Amino acid sequence: MTTVADGAIGRLRRSRARLIAYAAAVVVAILALYVLLPRVGGLDETWGRLQDGDPGWIALAAVLELGSYAGYVLLLRTVGGGPELRLSWPATWRLTLAGVAASRLLATAGAGGIALTAWALGRMGLGAREITARMATFFVLLYGVFMGALVVAGLGLSAGWFGGPAPFGMTVVPALFGAAVISAALALALLPPQLDRHVTRATDANGSRVGRIAHLAATLPAALGAGVRGAIGLVRARDPALLGALVWWTCDILVLWAALRAFGAAPPAAVLVMSYFVGQLGNTLPLPGGIGGVEGGLVGALVAFGQPAGLALAAVLTYRAFAFWLPIIPGAIAYVRLTRELGRPERLSAAPRSVARGPRTENC
Repeated sequence: MTTVADGAIGRLRRSRARLIAYAAAVVVAILALYVLLPRVGGLDETWGRLQDGDPGWIALAAVLELGSYAGYVLLLRTVGGGPELRLSWPATWRLTLAGVAASRLLATAGAGGIALTAWALGRMGLGAREITARMATFFVLLYGVFMGALVVAGLGLSAGWFGGPAPFGMTVVPALFGAAVISAALALALLPPQLDRHVTRATDANGSRVGRIAHLAATLPAALGAGVRGAIGLVRARDPALLGALVWWTCDILVLWAALRAFGAAPPAAVLVMSYFVGQLGNTLPLPGGIGGVEGGLVGALVAFGQPAGLALAAVLTYRAFAFWLPIIPGAIAYVRLTRELGRPERLSAAPRSVARGPRTENC
């Protein structure tokens, strides 16, 4: 297991030359986003707006971002740790901050955070299949809220159930995408448990190349199917920890709302939700540190829904200061402390009397 986990986290590491190149690319991206973009786009007033933002709303944005992390911690402690590890609250906070910081720096829809969390859980004693099942369940729950919000807000705006403009490309198209992802996930739940092992036995009795390829092709669907089944089990059990996924997204959306209010904008709730989730799709772009993808997506979505470009850019840059930049330094500190503690797993466990209720996971 150590080999698998270390291999996952190894993808996060860079040689000195690559780190220097990566840092330079990030600096260039920052300059392009925060200096050149407003000038090229004729949005020089953005900097004046940033200085005029209401400090009360900006302070509220900071508090809401902290609340967002609390939701993530609640979900991760229950699903990731479970009764076997019984992660302590401080350890879960450190794992959360380190994982989210990795996701922020590497973008790619949270892949950096997944690798780091899997590595940490492996060093704490969980096996590869158990880690895969738990992480799949965790992210199915987290991104199930994402896709559900696209469907509800998008169709609600398009049908006139919610107030606000409803451009087709910003409502119906994302809603159809969310519905397709949800349908695919539910279909994966119908796959047989341990599909990859069944495929291996059926095709790889003599270690053939075809059998190995078939095994690899079945591994991801099997893991996702196990994750969906685990998530459905938690939903049926009405585990209160599921509120963590809602709190994570809701508080982060409210950070954007507070940033918009700081500069005098107050879009309807459904417009805010749809702009946020459509903008977050920019996090899938392989940009240096993810910089520019989410910002461009959020600004473009807000403008498509009728918000002034300069105001939208000022609000988005403020939002990203809290959601992207603020967690990086605490996340780096948390990672250093976490790596020191992994040598003594007892430091990461809660007291025996506080046994966390974990999901019943299956081997995928």
